Amino acid sequence: MTAVKKILKTPLRISIAVLLVGMTAKIMQWPFAKEIMLISFVAIGILYTARFWKKSEKQYVDYVKLILVMFWTTNGILRILDFPYTLFFQIVTAITFVIWFVMEGTAYFMDEDRRAKNTLSHILWNCTLVAGTLGIICGSLLKILYWEYATHLLSLGITMVAAYILKDIFLPSSTEDEEGNNEEFQL
Repeated sequence: MTAVKKILKTPLRISIAVLLVGMTAKIMQWPFAKEIMLISFVAIGILYTARFWKKSEKQYVDYVKLILVMFWTTNGILRILDFPYTLFFQIVTAITFVIWFVMEGTAYFMDEDRRAKNTLSHILWNCTLVAGTLGIICGSLLKILYWEYATHLLSLGITMVAAYILKDIFLPSSTEDEEGNNEEFQL
């Protein structure tokens, strides 16, 4: 998709980052964590639905993504409200995620020309995402084991992933044409 077609990209990223902050607040047992997460889930559901309806050409994978996001956000809202019967929403979310991953998978994270950019900044941001994800996983596991610095590691991981999500908002976009010396073409 070109930048023109990706409407509501920034508000969606902000909503996801706020959701991560709400999850951190819930883990840390801070007040208003459920309210932050509830507002974030509602915002993500509404914004993605609006983004879907504004799209001019809809393909099968777009419908799969809409179902995925709607069932995921609905499940999140119902879990926050302590609704006991959310298994159906979790199953549909899992099935649509597998369908999306088979159809689009990692190609979603490449640019329109299906070229992976190997610039230093891209590599560093990807390392930040991997380190943040590992921090979340390790911090969660260590929190279960009641280790001393688990909360710090978990918070650092969530902060790194939130920074990765919001990087396009704070960093200036480079619109200059590159020669493509560091690019690898993908099929």
